[in-house]
Amino acid sequence: MTQDELFKVLVAHCKEYGFIFPSSEIYDGLAAVYDYGQMGVELKNNIKAYWWNAMTRLNENIVGIDSCIFMHPRIWEASGHVGAFNDPLIDNKDSKKRYRADVLIEDFLCKIEEKINKEVAKGRKKFGDSFDEVQFRATNPNVLREQKKYDEVHNRYVAAEKANDLAEYKNIIVDNGIVCPISGTCNWTDVRQFNLMFSTSMGSTSEGANIIYLRPETAQGIFVNYLNVQKTGRMKLPFGIAQIGKAFRNEIVARQFIFRMREFEQMEMQFFIKPGTELEWFRKWKETRMKWHVNLGMGAENYRFHDHEKLAHYANAATDVEFQFPFGFKELEGIHSRTDFDLGNHQKFSGKKIQYFDPETGESYVPYVIETSIGVDRMVLAVLSHSYKEEKLENGETRVVLGIPAPLAPVKAAVLPLLKNNEDLVNLAQSIMDDLKYDFNCQYDEKDSIGKRYRRQDAIGTPFCITVDHDSLQDNCVTVRERDTMTQKRVPIAELRSIIDKEVNMNNLLRNLK
Repeated sequence: MTQDELFKVLVAHCKEYGFIFPSSEIYDGLAAVYDYGQMGVELKNNIKAYWWNAMTRLNENIVGIDSCIFMHPRIWEASGHVGAFNDPLIDNKDSKKRYRADVLIEDFLCKIEEKINKEVAKGRKKFGDSFDEVQFRATNPNVLREQKKYDEVHNRYVAAEKANDLAEYKNIIVDNGIVCPISGTCNWTDVRQFNLMFSTSMGSTSEGANIIYLRPETAQGIFVNYLNVQKTGRMKLPFGIAQIGKAFRNEIVARQFIFRMREFEQMEMQFFIKPGTELEWFRKWKETRMKWHVNLGMGAENYRFHDHEKLAHYANAATDVEFQFPFGFKELEGIHSRTDFDLGNHQKFSGKKIQYFDPETGESYVPYVIETSIGVDRMVLAVLSHSYKEEKLENGETRVVLGIPAPLAPVKAAVLPLLKNNEDLVNLAQSIMDDLKYDFNCQYDEKDSIGKRYRRQDAIGTPFCITVDHDSLQDNCVTVRERDTMTQKRVPIAELRSIIDKEVNMNNLLRNLK
């Protein structure tokens, strides 16, 4: 199964098992908008809890807020979003479809990388243990040819990005024969900019209504509340403010399931520091955030940093934490040194003094900021895409299992009476369920054979299945089946809570971050 095929299967699996549904589906849906089902919302809430607790509980100098989606329109002028929050768009004249020019080029570069990786994989298969990848990449003519092409296009693309040269975007697309996926032609319009903010109106009458925007990020809600938090919390630099909330962007090329949507959720933290210390803190937060990701056990090799070659107007350093999705390494989290751009501009546009008095030096200044910003939906997709497996069993059957990290799993344990028509078994199973549900999100299931029930729990990523059988009525023990290994062991009912807690307790995950 190719990665593209695997991704399609994963999308179907998410719908079938109650993780993610197309929004407004009975009305034929709404493009690039999705709803989280009963399993998806549990997974999403667990991811948010892991992030929130890692930020606010483990750091005594980081606190949280929840700011509004509607904000004063001048905020978005100060932040630069009204004038500069744009994507370069291009239309195909034959298909009438619109694309982001930068995405077309990046996809073309990814295809070249795939060709190179396939050549390397062939070499590894041919030479076995004696394979030297570095030497192979430096000498293989096919790899060298493709690498030369990649470097030429990449260098042109980087230069066009830095210069904001829209004409060069089109030249790169035309020169490399990049065609529309629908029409298959290279009949393109010129590239132009498109602002991504959604606007609406606020007011009691249409004549007196004011144009306001749905926020395209949660960060500005933190910046405009900087003084409130600093003063009421008696915060001293360095300190941070964290927030989880919805954001909205009118993405023209919204795609790849929940990777890029028009309505999404962010987990952002703005860390306020003394000017001149920003690069040191930037390095510290890079290390801290990568540790948070790797701590989930999804493989350090599936993460990498990608330093920005073109910096945003507000930044003097920026990097992305990229994850190996089925469609390649893509951005999962951004870490930026935003300097004093945001607070400084809000001070200028609002006319209010936004400064910090440093009691150690006796001076006042506008703090600098290090930002960490991660998409909740992208984290959900990262966990699901890494966890999805189709395993061949010894009996020739195939099981589908989501190997979700246990603390993030939507359901922690399933309680299964061996027979649903045996009142004694059902009563004991229900009493176990009633006892465990105060500590864990559990699921009771008595329908179908025990084997089919195991498969259902595997498919939603439940770490433990607890089977109540006839012997349980005599020895007060149950059979506990472990998801990943499928091993089964007999344990006393009195020990269930500690066995489950050892694996699923979020605090154990947090302790590993020390």
